[in-house]
Amino acid sequence: MIQAQATARYIRTSAQKAWLVLELIRGKDVNRALATLKFTKKSVASDIAKLLRSAIANAQQKDGFSGDVDRLFVSACYANQGPSQKRVRPAPMGRAFRVLKRTAHLTVLVSERPEKVVAVGAAGEEAAPKRRARTGAAKKSESGKRAAKK
Repeated sequence: MIQAQATARYIRTSAQKAWLVLELIRGKDVNRALATLKFTKKSVASDIAKLLRSAIANAQQKDGFSGDVDRLFVSACYANQGPSQKRVRPAPMGRAFRVLKRTAHLTVLVSERPEKVVAVGAAGEEAAPKRRARTGAAKKSESGKRAAKK
């Protein structure tokens, strides 16, 4: 199973805001995740879409990749807090307020779904075993138990 990751560091958003968008794509296949990011109204969605495309490209370059991008899915994605830039905003009466301009480190991991192995049976046999029908005596005893409870 192929795994690839991409990391974007020092993105100008808070980790909490990025986490909200990353929650939307976690566990989805990459095509659906890109479509979700395209129509998300958060400004960080474009940065995450670029990061996801980079992770897909990293997976395609790995040895052992099947070549089928449709089998890739977002196995993990997270946002860690980066360094904050401290700025000063003037306040009344000669004071100053501190403004924190936060940054985040974003990571997206994509993995390849394993192919489903289907057992090959004989032509006349069914794959699932047949269920036995209940006998008439079993049906009568169950209906008698229901009547006794009432």
